Amino acid sequence: MASTAPWQEEAPKVLAPRVALVVSLVIAVSMGLLSGLVMVPAAEQLRSLRDGERAQGVLHKGGSCMVGHCQVAFEAGGRTVVADLPAGSGGGKHSVGTPVTLRYLADDPRTVARDADVGGGGALVLAWVSGGVALLFLVLAVVTGIVMARLRQSAPRV
Repeated sequence: MASTAPWQEEAPKVLAPRVALVVSLVIAVSMGLLSGLVMVPAAEQLRSLRDGERAQGVLHKGGSCMVGHCQVAFEAGGRTVVADLPAGSGGGKHSVGTPVTLRYLADDPRTVARDADVGGGGALVLAWVSGGVALLFLVLAVVTGIVMARLRQSAPRV
């Protein structure tokens, strides 16, 4: 009785098409949710400040402004306001103390955005990109499903 080495054993059945289908669907759904539930509302929030009051401020706390970790300080109604920039804002590469032109709501000065971002900013770009990636992976999932169906039909029946 001859023994076989581990590398000579029969390879298990390949699950690549099913794994590719599941991974493609997960990525498509994730990117679609990111676009529709996170980035589009962030872009709308930025757009809502188009007609807001204009003010000059400074970058108070730096960080990743795209994810909402920046703060600005400015004068509104005779008092100094420190407010968080919303997710989707640009300007994260600037250092603390950099002058920034802002837009804010007159009745709520803590709702603020950089004047350069009130057109939608990076949030709008990310919404389009993540939506496009979702569509791409959805197409890949459909193609994988078609290939799996054809392989199943052409497989010899035992």
